[in-house]
Amino acid sequence: MAGHDALPLVVLTEQFAKLPGIGMKSAARLAYHVMSMDAEDVDAFAQALLNAKRTVHHCQCCENLTDRDRCAICEDPTRDTSTVCVVASPKDIDAFERTGEYHGVYHVLHGLISPMRGVMPDDLKIRSLIARVQKGGIQEVIMATDPTVEGDATAAYLAQLLTPLGVRVTRLAFGLPVGGMLEYADEVTLYKALENRSEMA
Repeated sequence: MAGHDALPLVVLTEQFAKLPGIGMKSAARLAYHVMSMDAEDVDAFAQALLNAKRTVHHCQCCENLTDRDRCAICEDPTRDTSTVCVVASPKDIDAFERTGEYHGVYHVLHGLISPMRGVMPDDLKIRSLIARVQKGGIQEVIMATDPTVEGDATAAYLAQLLTPLGVRVTRLAFGLPVGGMLEYADEVTLYKALENRSEMA
């Protein structure tokens, strides 16, 4: 930002710029917009941020984000708990739920294995997934990570851990574009990828 801007505005811009996909120009626009908002709206915005950060945590079963002990999907008695769809992010659950065709449950890894970025298996929610499978009752684990190098590596690593536990491990079909992101896939493509999933050796 220009050197004549007030320091608090510069600091606010820098905070917005820390968000993914937000460059300095977009951050500056957001900061200036905040300055044009009514004080009550700014206060409500700030309180919403604080409240979400303080009350939202990981579901004790699937690691999805929730403000309860277990998320709404894990609590839903109509869901098929014998099928677990493994995703990298809570955003990916939203993508699958939009299809209206998947009725199993999920497990959120909160990332993908990426040694180049310093993300190793122990940094992900893998232990809790293994523990779920070891408890019994799960027949299939669907690897629904993005069709990227990191997504494929994570799926292959998990398949090696899970297959000896006696569960069927499958991978989404590649109607999805290689290198694409699940959260941006349309409902029909995602449903077809789910429907035509294949066994992982």
